[in-house]
Amino acid sequence: MKKQMPEKYMALYEAAKAARANAYSPYSGHKVGAAIKTADGEIYGGCNIENSSYGATNCAERVAIQSAVAAIGGIRISEVMVVTDATPPWPPCGICRQVIAEFGGEATVIAANLSGECRVMKLAEILPDAFTPEHLTK
Repeated sequence: MKKQMPEKYMALYEAAKAARANAYSPYSGHKVGAAIKTADGEIYGGCNIENSSYGATNCAERVAIQSAVAAIGGIRISEVMVVTDATPPWPPCGICRQVIAEFGGEATVIAANLSGECRVMKLAEILPDAFTPEHLTK
């Protein structure tokens, strides 16, 4: 559903936009920013970092998650914001969805663009029946 950014996500949106400004995207030409909010309310940002060996590229969502883990260790993600200049806004890629599931299977995912247009989803909507750490204990 297309809508404008709800006020409750503005801090996360601003953090993702700020991270996006630092993106290194000489190959795709698309800057992407992301920010995650942990269950403790902390916000961590990340940007896409491309590489001439495309497989070594890191998406903004994974950079944000990795930054949080590097800073505080184990995390639980409550919200993920992805900001691009695209219309409609781009959701996380498949690899990022899997990494989000590792740290926040119940997370809210917000895909947004620079105009503030957004789509709010639950991770389970965009990654149904995700493979999670719980599967390894069965």
